[in-house]
Amino acid sequence: QVQLVESGGGLVQAGGSLRLSCAASGRTGSGVTMGWFRQAPGKERKAVAGISWSGVIRYYADSVKGRFTISRDNAKNTVYLQMNSLKPEDTAVYYCAAKVPSGSYDKDYDYWGQGTQVTVSS
Repeated sequence: QVQLVESGGGLVQAGGSLRLSCAASGRTGSGVTMGWFRQAPGKERKAVAGISWSGVIRYYADSVKGRFTISRDNAKNTVYLQMNSLKPEDTAVYYCAAKVPSGSYDKDYDYWGQGTQVTVSS
């Protein structure tokens, strides 16, 4: 089992920045893949970014490429999502996720955090 706790969400104006953090605990020593997803009201949850255990492989959704950066600190069991140039359409609940490495970085995650709200005002 892996437990995930997100933090860092909030209200920001368009063009601003936020950094989300996700602290992992439990069975993280097996080299879990980490990801960030988001879900806007009335819409399905979608992948935003993913990162391999080593940090070498990173995935980004087209909508956030060039604006968001995913990173991880394995010594702290923490993954981050730096979000720059935020837009109102980035408003959503952001979820941290983890899985045993397999397949693509945008789906089939096994463990989920409770989510953190990000609101971008225009």
